[in-house]
Amino acid sequence: MERVLRQRGIPVDTVVGGDRLDDVSGPGDREWHRRQRREVAVGRWQAITPARYRNAVVQEPRARAWSDAVSRDASSAGALLLTGTTGTGKTHTAFGALRLIAETGPVWFQAAALTSAQLYGKLRPNGVPGSTEAELRRLCAVPLLLLDDLGAGKSSEWTEEVTYRLIDYRYVHCLPTVFTSNFPARDGTSPDLHSQLGERVTSRLAEMTTIVPMVGPDRRQRDAA
Repeated sequence: MERVLRQRGIPVDTVVGGDRLDDVSGPGDREWHRRQRREVAVGRWQAITPARYRNAVVQEPRARAWSDAVSRDASSAGALLLTGTTGTGKTHTAFGALRLIAETGPVWFQAAALTSAQLYGKLRPNGVPGSTEAELRRLCAVPLLLLDDLGAGKSSEWTEEVTYRLIDYRYVHCLPTVFTSNFPARDGTSPDLHSQLGERVTSRLAEMTTIVPMVGPDRRQRDAA
């Protein structure tokens, strides 16, 4: 548009109807398309985000860096693992990381978010042949996944197998994933993700994740005071 106006000798800052011509955008404008993609992506983020986290922002520099890496090249960004005790802002940061990605307006933005308890609840046999397997395949393949409270609850061979299949698929197919956990990745002297989930799962996590320990007082108790 600007090039055409200059060729015709029309100043690009000409005002028409109160608007600058170079501010006018539409379907042929790259910025217009970017804004449209952003609107769709943020809407999808809002659809999977609980009300408590709708104002989530990322302040942790390494989490922001991961989000930026996903926006640049999702297939090479790997996964993000936020660890720390209750109330240190892991879930808030996780949803904020997804929001930061959505705000860049990627065409591919589709996401799912759930807790480990919700994951296992969805995948327990329900009497409908093939339904749980279809749900697992959906979660394996979603372009962007947030799995909250990894390692929470009672561990069993079944939960370990489900978790491994999910994580292994996303590792092999280079799909960006955010995990949060109250357990450290591997401590050795106290309960950790290795003791909760087993060697296969934690080995995959070690290969695929940027681990960010979240520290500080319990924000929930502080906010309630």
